Amino acid sequence: MAETEIEWTDATWNPVAGCSIHSAGCKNCYAMRMAKRLEAMGVEKYQGLTKTVNGKAVWTGAIREDHASLSAPLNWKKPKKIFVNSMSDLFHADVNESFIAEVWEVMRKTPHHNYQILTKRPDRMLEILTQNNHEVLPNVWLGTSVENNDVISRIDYLRNVPAAIRFISFEPLIGAVGPVNLEGIDWAIVGGESGPNARPIKEDWIDEIHDQCAIHDTAFFFKQWGTWGSDNKKRSKKANGRIYRGKTWDEMPAYAI
Repeated sequence: MAETEIEWTDATWNPVAGCSIHSAGCKNCYAMRMAKRLEAMGVEKYQGLTKTVNGKAVWTGAIREDHASLSAPLNWKKPKKIFVNSMSDLFHADVNESFIAEVWEVMRKTPHHNYQILTKRPDRMLEILTQNNHEVLPNVWLGTSVENNDVISRIDYLRNVPAAIRFISFEPLIGAVGPVNLEGIDWAIVGGESGPNARPIKEDWIDEIHDQCAIHDTAFFFKQWGTWGSDNKKRSKKANGRIYRGKTWDEMPAYAI
């Protein structure tokens, strides 16, 4: 288990490492920078997962299934919200279905935890979970990332995924999503991009999502402005903070732990 500063979870669990660029939201992915750093520190699991392009770490496309880490949650006695694969995507095309089944079995055996699985590939998630009749586990939340209107179709795949809780991460929000339909979506996380090459976020993009959350009774969580503040000025993520419409939004979906 790795403790984390991600505001909407308690810990991370990475049975898979490595990924590939899939859409515009991946451009400044923090996991690429972290993987490069871990490789430089000599961590075997992350060797060869990134390359340097124009001075930046970029995924090579290599995927590593870490069977040794599968048993880790079995030893965590205190209930936690656990973000699964913060350093990869469980539903990447090169992750074997048999390995996904092993991850599912660990989550089934640890009902005292709530697992949050976020993918940019909800089409594959839907295919695997419906064709293979994976059990709908009450402690497993399934989500997708939507960074702008170009990938809005991901929500329709997610809506059809059999899940106890469905959620969307609108992060990094780099463009308007428009009048998004959140029917069947339990939770929405919104956040701007951070880091030296961060792209700006606009308040009216957030407004669109917030208003749809109110219509569909979807829990709304505002994670951060990121590097760009509400006044369109560039500062540190900490300086820009998390205040939206005069308050901090930490709403969560209804769940039992």
